[in-house]
Amino acid sequence: MRDALIAAAFQLFLERGYEQTTVDDIVALAGVGRRSFFRYFPSKEDVVFPDHERCLADMTAFLAAGGEDDEPVQRICDAARMVLRMYAENPAFSVQRYRLTKKVPGLRAYELSVVWRYERALAEYLRGRFAGRPDGNLRADVIAAAVAAAHNNALRSWLRSDGQDDAEAAVDHALGYVQSAFGTSRAPSAPLADKQPEDVVVVVSRRGAPLWRVVQEIESTLGRG
Repeated sequence: MRDALIAAAFQLFLERGYEQTTVDDIVALAGVGRRSFFRYFPSKEDVVFPDHERCLADMTAFLAAGGEDDEPVQRICDAARMVLRMYAENPAFSVQRYRLTKKVPGLRAYELSVVWRYERALAEYLRGRFAGRPDGNLRADVIAAAVAAAHNNALRSWLRSDGQDDAEAAVDHALGYVQSAFGTSRAPSAPLADKQPEDVVVVVSRRGAPLWRVVQEIESTLGRG
């Protein structure tokens, strides 16, 4: 029934326009009652964005399941990719929704509120990870905003291509900027046993000796003479 309501809504939105379509029109085409519609969707706007509540819940659970060993910026980048996968599950629907949202100011405002909720979820996770650090909350908010902006830039680029471009590659490229700017991962240092000892060379030279003579003595000591 949920899928039938979504299909009916978008059929009418395309035929009549979003503003000209009512909930009564949608339920009439779907063959159900108004109570059935509101059982699934609190408002007409929600039928345009039917999967965001589930995705937001999944993202929040993913972040909560992270451990102290997880690099925090990498973790929220992985969380953002969950939104991409939600869009990529049905490219045709996602492109259709993108085109509709561009035409309806109310839907654009609703979409911005959804993006803000994703960004807040990322920021709350980072605030917990950065607790006690100088400017921890500021750093959390800035990084969360950067991840949301990078993800949305790549996502919209994919939608403008009618879902034909490689969405995953575009988002990976965009999030790479954030990770290079804010990430703290570093390649592990080599164990002490694997490090090569450094040579220390001491050269004794006569005070007042010309520089070329000192250089010659150093080269000779190093076996380069």
